[in-house]
Amino acid sequence: MELQFNDLPKAIVELQESVNEIKQLLLQKTEDTKSDSDELLTVEDTAKFLSLSVPTIYGLISKGDLPMMKRGKRCYFSKKELIEYLREGRRKTNSEIKLEANNRTKRSSL
Repeated sequence: MELQFNDLPKAIVELQESVNEIKQLLLQKTEDTKSDSDELLTVEDTAKFLSLSVPTIYGLISKGDLPMMKRGKRCYFSKKELIEYLREGRRKTNSEIKLEANNRTKRSSL
């Protein structure tokens, strides 16, 4: 599609509107990402987030299993650190274990 000189003002207005819309979406996405990664949770919030009971959370705290921060008598948890904690507990699938075993046997036979 070829623009004529008379169509330029309308095209510029449409382009400006599109750019402003993209800016708003990017700003919103940036704010959402920041709030999720930096969010601090209380014991109750953490229990809901991990689908565990509050006494279980306190048990994990006393064992030193959960990454947490303490200020006074209150415990706080970083949502980002809790997600990392969950990922560390991921178990490998049977196919991943077999593939790893095959790779090790190939390396040892060389």
